[in-house]
Amino acid sequence: MKRKNIGVLCILMSGIFFALMSMFIKLAGDIPFIQKAFFRNSVAAVVFFFVLLKSGEGFRYEKKYLPVLTLRSICGNLGLIFNFYAIDYLVLSDANMLNKLSPFAAVIFSYLFLKEKMKRYQVLGLITAFLGALLIIKPGTGFLHSGAGLIGLLGGVFAGAAYTAVRYLGTHGLKGTKIIFFFSAFSTVMLLPFLIFDYTPMTGIQWIYLILCGLCATVAQFFITTAYTYAPAKEISIFDYFQIIVAALLSLVVFKTTPDIYSIIGYIVIFATSFIIWKKNNSES
Repeated sequence: MKRKNIGVLCILMSGIFFALMSMFIKLAGDIPFIQKAFFRNSVAAVVFFFVLLKSGEGFRYEKKYLPVLTLRSICGNLGLIFNFYAIDYLVLSDANMLNKLSPFAAVIFSYLFLKEKMKRYQVLGLITAFLGALLIIKPGTGFLHSGAGLIGLLGGVFAGAAYTAVRYLGTHGLKGTKIIFFFSAFSTVMLLPFLIFDYTPMTGIQWIYLILCGLCATVAQFFITTAYTYAPAKEISIFDYFQIIVAALLSLVVFKTTPDIYSIIGYIVIFATSFIIWKKNNSES
């Protein structure tokens, strides 16, 4: 299988598990967003601690990786916190729309810092997929004028910056498991003081939902890290919109939210655009 196709497959898988993660976040109910973010990353930190321990890779990092690893962790953590904050204070569709700016940010940052240039059809494809996403999530009017809207916007930008750093680290020889562990451990330590001073007691089912959220996020992190290791953002970032389709299907099954005609058109636009870009990328290799 071609490297770019592995990247596409991995980013599609990450979309499934990120959508499942969002579902469990919503099911967990009224819990502070910092607490949700802590569980999301602490579970991944524990899982990849044992993965690295069993593999014998160890926990030592070459100094040359540390600056970019730290940058990836800071950007990823801010993107996560801002997204969870937006989910708590905005309509869910508005928060999702803002988070889906991350593919645009990843492409722009990859162009600026990694010199990965985009072709015209890739730019048009990304814009078309984003318009399809708007048909599905139908953001409300005026939400960008709120503080939560601005924070949600920044969350998408920081997420794109984090993916760019992942791409750099992966192409310079650092394994995905070590990238994920560093980020997860960094985030856990960073959020722990906030959790200690603002912990909200949880029911048994809320514990289960947040643990499942963390497990889904762990799998999603593995796939998206692998994706950006195997292929540049300009070729695979468009497939990140697959998450919206999966989330919509989960909403239909779990929350009984029926899609309207605009959403159905949006699904078709995203699927068709992604398929065309995939075929075009393969024809040029």
